[in-house]
Amino acid sequence: QDSLDKATAIREKQLAEFNAEEKDLLESISALKAAITVLSKHHGGSTGGFLQMPKTHMLGVAATLQNELTKHASLLEGVLTPTERKAAALFVQQPTDYFDAAPTFKQSYA
Repeated sequence: QDSLDKATAIREKQLAEFNAEEKDLLESISALKAAITVLSKHHGGSTGGFLQMPKTHMLGVAATLQNELTKHASLLEGVLTPTERKAAALFVQQPTDYFDAAPTFKQSYA
């Protein structure tokens, strides 16, 4: 019975940790969706508006993305494709240059 109680306690702790991490991730996704909505409305619904974002905002987006990718790496393991991971990593490394760079052969067909 003692082993069963210990196992139950471990599972309850894991569930609580998972629920907290899931809540945090869902809140982050919501915040990013809201930011995209606001930005698209602010820039007339065009995707070109994102490119006109001030450098400080772009750096903030990159920092948030890096934080979320690092914090929730295990949850995102099966969600992001290798191509999406690479694109996110490239953006995080040089956010202000990311949209200015000419696409490589592979990027143009992604």
